[in-house]
Amino acid sequence: MAEGTFLAERFAPSDEEILSKEGYFNLFIYHNGRFVKGNEARITPFDHGVLLGDGIFEGIRAYGGYVFKLDEHLDRLYDSAKAMGLRIPLSKEEMKQAIVLTLRKNGLRDAHVRPVALRGPGRLGVDPRRSVRPTVLVLAYPFPPLLGEKPVRLLISSVRRKSPQSVDSKVKSTSYIDNIMAKLQANAAGMDDAILLDLDGYVGEACGENIFAVKGKRLCTPPTTAALHGITRAVVMEIAAAIGLKVHEANMTPQELYTADEAFLTGTAAEIVPIAEIDGRKIGETAPGAFTHRLIEEFKEYRRRNPGTPIYD
Repeated sequence: MAEGTFLAERFAPSDEEILSKEGYFNLFIYHNGRFVKGNEARITPFDHGVLLGDGIFEGIRAYGGYVFKLDEHLDRLYDSAKAMGLRIPLSKEEMKQAIVLTLRKNGLRDAHVRPVALRGPGRLGVDPRRSVRPTVLVLAYPFPPLLGEKPVRLLISSVRRKSPQSVDSKVKSTSYIDNIMAKLQANAAGMDDAILLDLDGYVGEACGENIFAVKGKRLCTPPTTAALHGITRAVVMEIAAAIGLKVHEANMTPQELYTADEAFLTGTAAEIVPIAEIDGRKIGETAPGAFTHRLIEEFKEYRRRNPGTPIYD
């Protein structure tokens, strides 16, 4: 055994090799007031966010040199922080500037942006008062649609979405264990993603996306009791009403998904994704259906009309 090592060979490939392969090695990251390269960024293992999953984050998109719905995402981030009793040491306006500067430093016009606030380092233990101050990160990187652009096959997971009696779905926490456990089931079954139900058996959301079903001219989506109040979800509901769909936010059972004319997922990372199959049931005659296809095109047009916050002046 070499001095200062123990079973080091078990941990190949190295962090550097992984980050280099993914293209993250030379990307700049905003870390506690400084811009550092991906291969230089370090978070102490004594951060409560690392040890206990005690943190929050957002996922944001930049398209063509503009950050889409940045204010709405930051409102959600700071609401999550308030609910968690986590004081972010940047104002919303300062966080906005940190995000824009991170994109500029990396020369990005189209990207996924992930601001993260962790509880921070301090004396170990569950009590959040032991953390001296939060850790703040902003990552920006090229990122194609999370689930691809083809219609997806889903299963309904046995994992239940967190109850609001535990952790409210409106808190976008770095602790994504229920979503990850459901994704493991989907992977094992050879499916693209999973749907999580709430504790009463109603449809909640997918592993990282909201879900919609079309029946006739009625568009239905679950309430945000056990689902994140998605930014893309809100835009789709606005667009749908404008093109003649009657939008309903109501509890949905798996049966209503199985028998839908069309169904799709929405999310910042995934955008709008048609659903081809759920639990072996083909959804509608074809995927994407006519309304889903139109919503995808209208969403692109909405982004063109409402590009957001400019990255480059």
